[in-house]
Amino acid sequence: MGKIIFYEDRNFQGRHHECISDCTDLLPYFNRCNSIKVESGCFMVYERPHYMGHQFFLRRGEYSDNQRMIGIAESIRSCRLIPMNRGTFKIRLYEHPDMSGQMQEVSDDCPNIQDRLRMSDINSCIVVDGHWLLYDQPNYRGRNYYLRPGEYRRYSDWGGASPRIGSLRRITDLN
Repeated sequence: MGKIIFYEDRNFQGRHHECISDCTDLLPYFNRCNSIKVESGCFMVYERPHYMGHQFFLRRGEYSDNQRMIGIAESIRSCRLIPMNRGTFKIRLYEHPDMSGQMQEVSDDCPNIQDRLRMSDINSCIVVDGHWLLYDQPNYRGRNYYLRPGEYRRYSDWGGASPRIGSLRRITDLN
């Protein structure tokens, strides 16, 4: 179970809204969001409704100034609770769209995909087990993308702007 609280103003002031599950459109609850508390669980927040736009991974903690702390201005418009997985993790990465070309299977964190897997582009993937974060730069930096179990036939299916992925990490309760 998770709980996230969105506040209109910095430092947890102003009107607020609590979520304990996914919410496809937060606009009815507040006009702007400048601070967030994650009381339990992990969440992805998105700058547009229906889980679109830039994504930001938030773990338990206080984010008193969104712009300064996570790099997003006032526009948080949807959120998704990430279920915790304590079991196995497995993701299959493919060089070309539609699960074709070179394939690499990964079951643990990878801080540098180019060095470890010798793949410069990932155009599709299958998340077999667990929940994952992909980053567009090595060492878990840059834009990140949340992947839950399922098929991603093209990089745009996970919200990517390009097939360049620098690193990937399992989402565990230790994040």
